[in-house]
Amino acid sequence: MGVDDAVTYPKELMEYPELEEKTYPFRLFFNECKDAKAEQNILFMHWHEHFEIIVMQQGSAIFHVDSKPYYAAPGDVIIVPSGGLHVGYSLVQGDIAYVSIVFHASLFKDRNQDSQHEQFVAPYLNNRYQFPVKPADHHSACSSYFHLLESIISEVMQQGPAFQLVVKNQLHLFFTLLARAFPPQQMSDRHQNERYSQSRERFKPLLEYLESHIDEKISIEFAARFVNLNPYHFCKTFKKLTGRTFIDYVNLCRVNEAERLLLETDYSVTEIAGKVGCDNPNYFTKLYKQYKGLTPSGARR
Repeated sequence: MGVDDAVTYPKELMEYPELEEKTYPFRLFFNECKDAKAEQNILFMHWHEHFEIIVMQQGSAIFHVDSKPYYAAPGDVIIVPSGGLHVGYSLVQGDIAYVSIVFHASLFKDRNQDSQHEQFVAPYLNNRYQFPVKPADHHSACSSYFHLLESIISEVMQQGPAFQLVVKNQLHLFFTLLARAFPPQQMSDRHQNERYSQSRERFKPLLEYLESHIDEKISIEFAARFVNLNPYHFCKTFKKLTGRTFIDYVNLCRVNEAERLLLETDYSVTEIAGKVGCDNPNYFTKLYKQYKGLTPSGARR
């Protein structure tokens, strides 16, 4: 188990969180964004095979999870299912802080012989069913379970004797109580989840392509053909999936990669502009300032 700090923007959309111990595949990420601006990207679009529980601590934000937006204020909890596409944007100007509790389903592999676990918890761990992304909105009693998440955060920070075992048991209890509040869904709900999953999977290869070809000019028409949709339906579906228009999302990818290059390399601003698909350095400076609030040179200083 481990603790990590700061908001990071993974270069590849498919993220592989480094969970330090195979016995306890679990990690805590403390995410902070000082003086965020409204609509600023605070969690880059990605997915992974791990579950992620977002505990909002400061500020307010919108997290898009598998095409749907979810408002989050301090005390709110967002559950991102395994494989779920997720991205986050600040709603107001000011400091943003949230904790991501990330774990793999194999954390509970020793419980596979437990019939109660197999009946109530396993169906959610293997994605046969999914909890609501924001459970307290559907069942107010769920907010009384959130103290378990705060306890998990405290245990990891203090790292007392056998803290891993305490965390594991509290996390399993959290999922068990959620399963009690949301018993296996009706077939119609399951079909709805499958439709969301199909839409998500359809766009993942395109999003990966955008990440790995950030220096290329990619038109809406090209992207629409990539997922076999006409441009109108593509734009509508893309906005629903990511919370941004296609052009806005591509620009955001470019600017985030440019920020990384500015802070981690010695490339000139002109070189970085070319590496993120902006042939005109003046346009690049204007674009960067639009999204980051300062010039590329200012960011490097």
